[in-house]
Amino acid sequence: MHGTVADTMEAAGPQVWGDMTVEVALSVMTAARAGHLVVCDDDGLCTGLVTEARLTAVRDGSGYTDRIRLRDIPDVIAPFVSPLTARTEAERAPRRRRPGVLPVVDERGNALGVLALSR
Repeated sequence: MHGTVADTMEAAGPQVWGDMTVEVALSVMTAARAGHLVVCDDDGLCTGLVTEARLTAVRDGSGYTDRIRLRDIPDVIAPFVSPLTARTEAERAPRRRRPGVLPVVDERGNALGVLALSR
């Protein structure tokens, strides 16, 4: 658990855009056998991360329509961490609405990977 985030981060996995619908995002996750997707803006910069559990909860919610896009889900915007951040500092970050993984981004906002957080 010592060292920096860069020492322990995993590959970012599939990256999708915020205008993707929930159903399409779930299909991408299934095809990629991934538990999360990194969400990017139109410039390809990371804006957040969404998990399969969160997308399933949105889809199963009473207000769901097939027009809901990833950018419409309030908690898709996630906290980010720099690859130079100490692993222990990243673990102490506020856990409110955190999906168990944090996107790791460079100074421009490009997704470099994800950090799996201990529970």
